[in-house]
Amino acid sequence: MSRIRILSEQLANQIAAGEVVERPASVVKELLENSLDAGATRIDIHVEGSGSGLLRIADNGEGMDGDDVLLCLERHATSKLRDEGQLVAIATLGFRGEAIPSIASVSWLTILSRPREHDLGTRAEIRYGSLQAVHQDGCARGTVIEVRHLFGNMPVRKKFLKSARTEMHHIEEVVKNQALAHPDIGFSLQVDGKEVLSYHPDADLEQRIRAVFRYPGRLLPLQSMTADERGEMELTGYLLLPEVAAAATARLRLLVNNRPVQDTMLRHAVHEGLQGFLMKGYQPAGALLLSIAPDQVDVNVHPSKREVRFRKSEVVHRFVVDQVAAAMGAYQQTLRASLFASSPPQPPTEREPAPWSPSQSEGLPQPQLAVPSFAPLATAEPVVHCQVPLPSTKPVSRPSGAFFPEPAYQAAAVETPASLSPPVSQGTTANYAGLTLIGQLFSLYLLCEKDGEFIVIDQHAAHERLLFGQLRQGYLAAKVPRQALLFPLTVELTPTQAETFDRRTAEVAALGLEADFFGDTTYVVKSVPALVSHVDPGALLRETLDALRGPVQAEGLRPVPQAVDDLLASMACKAAIKAGNRLQPVEMLKLLQQMQAGEVFSHCPHGRPVVKSFSTQEVEKWFHRHGG
Repeated sequence: MSRIRILSEQLANQIAAGEVVERPASVVKELLENSLDAGATRIDIHVEGSGSGLLRIADNGEGMDGDDVLLCLERHATSKLRDEGQLVAIATLGFRGEAIPSIASVSWLTILSRPREHDLGTRAEIRYGSLQAVHQDGCARGTVIEVRHLFGNMPVRKKFLKSARTEMHHIEEVVKNQALAHPDIGFSLQVDGKEVLSYHPDADLEQRIRAVFRYPGRLLPLQSMTADERGEMELTGYLLLPEVAAAATARLRLLVNNRPVQDTMLRHAVHEGLQGFLMKGYQPAGALLLSIAPDQVDVNVHPSKREVRFRKSEVVHRFVVDQVAAAMGAYQQTLRASLFASSPPQPPTEREPAPWSPSQSEGLPQPQLAVPSFAPLATAEPVVHCQVPLPSTKPVSRPSGAFFPEPAYQAAAVETPASLSPPVSQGTTANYAGLTLIGQLFSLYLLCEKDGEFIVIDQHAAHERLLFGQLRQGYLAAKVPRQALLFPLTVELTPTQAETFDRRTAEVAALGLEADFFGDTTYVVKSVPALVSHVDPGALLRETLDALRGPVQAEGLRPVPQAVDDLLASMACKAAIKAGNRLQPVEMLKLLQQMQAGEVFSHCPHGRPVVKSFSTQEVEKWFHRHGG
């Protein structure tokens, strides 16, 4: 007697349900996909008892006649695939025909549907896979599906459901994802008679993203397309600013051809595109919609279609990285335009005279003097802020490869008008590109005012980003300025560090460090990057070797390896002005000038924001001055 038997239809459906119907949210997902494929413009979801009691999905789609209502209960019955050729270019959300029979096998299922051309609809009632009744019934055009007593015939599966709060969270995530994929469609979610989510139809993508994330702040838009022999790709969507992104990866919603997916490669690409803008532990947040030719993506690699596989994943990865990085570049231009006026700075304005002490002029720049470097100031004397006219904003002539601020042995020169003498008029204010410099707070923050906005700038973060950009450009051009040590320093390395130095000597040299073998694990440091010449050369060499200790990674088209980027960020941090450094007004103005000229200045290379603006209304709210 044969031991191999064919499974019964009921048992096969229950096994399929184990893959397709994981929890109540899985039912909502499958039924929403059917409604969307049916052309619905409005979908209403009603939930009771965390989903195991009742799930009702009603849509105004095409609807089904009596024959189709019965056919949809059969396994692998679908209207979306006609031949095997379509399988390699799937353009619908559902296609396998497993959802309805699988759900029906583990619940009490009721289907009520009517196409436009019929006067009456069809109602079918199924209990745990067994058809109970089919008859005509009056209803609106579209389809209403009710799922009751989910897993009622499988108590073990029901016992594995999480708390009602957790199950509702998963249902809400499903609705939010589909709402983002289809901003032109209206969605509503009611839980025990109370409306939890409501998204109006005919919204644009930005409006829908703001509604889903409940975020009124600034968004980073992505709108790009590429077309070549590899096909077409388009990336649209919006990202939240990196500093408001949450540490939970679930807040980055990814959709491929309007299908919500969980894709590690895409998530990594977004993260890499934001490299240098995200703080440690933070993840990107927002919604990105990737449109790609259907034959370039396989959506049939996961039972619940949560994952996809790209035919040319490296091409997609690089495309997403480039577009996200370009969005951050465009954000720099937007921020620059909002922070700095495009017109030349206005001349100093006169105020009412203020008390003036001769001692207050000490340390202020004199005519034809070089701008002081941002090295830590030795003096602890109070500095009078905002009493110096603006230095010339004409472009500064610098030697090739020079950095600002340079170490003490090479100060940056700036054209200084003869009028830059200690102010005679005690009411003179310092303005730059539309910004009025108020002063310095806690020896760390520059305070400015512009057009009814109060602007705070982190001097260390701003300077660190500028130096990082200059160091990175020097590394890419193999022209990191070096400072020779007057007395070469002997450094004792660990055996691991010595081995790393021997393997990666060229990379160490490209970072501006020059050292020679002296014997055993002893090396002699002859020069260091000029920007960090004040840092202990031995500690700098050891840090560099520790960072480069691992094997050389093949990082594709990445221009600078991650380990080198981290090192450059560390060098910039060491060289930048620190918290507690009191700046002269001319130094503050110079920093603003450098920010305006820099390609990137919104975040330090470790991801901390540089600029924060407060509107007049926000400040007035602090003091309860509503309406004046």
